Amino acid sequence: MLTPLAAGLGLGFSLIIAIGAQNLFVLRQGLRREHVLAVAAVCAASDAVLIALGVSGIGLVLQAVPWLVGVVRWAGALFLVGYGLLAARRAWRPSGAALGGEQPAEAASATRPSGVATRTRLAPVLLTCLALTWLNPHVYLDTVFLLGTVANTHGADRWVFALGAMTASVVWFFGLAFGARLLGRWLSTPRAWRILDAVIAAVMIALGVSLVLPTAG
Repeated sequence: MLTPLAAGLGLGFSLIIAIGAQNLFVLRQGLRREHVLAVAAVCAASDAVLIALGVSGIGLVLQAVPWLVGVVRWAGALFLVGYGLLAARRAWRPSGAALGGEQPAEAASATRPSGVATRTRLAPVLLTCLALTWLNPHVYLDTVFLLGTVANTHGADRWVFALGAMTASVVWFFGLAFGARLLGRWLSTPRAWRILDAVIAAVMIALGVSLVLPTAG
């Protein structure tokens, strides 16, 4: 039983440790020290549900409904580009810039653990987190299709493999979310946060465009 568990853990880590929309959002929330536990829990739980769906064979059903994948692709592309544009706006004109050069809310949160300045409500944060997860076709390819397919090659031990992949998600998202605060001292200035938001904007927009680019032609 150890081999399928280790295989699931290894493949899970190999798929999840990459620069993507979901990871960047978790990183940003961790740096802000804002709803960190809830965001990490939503990401890990979402992965667990998707992996379970893949192992249960739902991936075969989705393959029979190709138009559904197309709808998710376009919805995800629009959301990612929109989120990227918001990040670009923050990079171009950070909050607090019109107040005599004060620190933006993100920098204030990174340097003050209480994070009381302009704290975002929980509901919008969780909705954004869910959208970045469930409107991203790559998530379905990695969890439902790929992990589900590989898991089923382990026969009776497929759920042990799935448990390994789920464990990788839990370790990664909670480690990323709570470990991000260690970067706070490097992101304690408005300039650093503008650079971070510029990177987020570039990645989000690039990911959004890449989702529809193959179908645009």
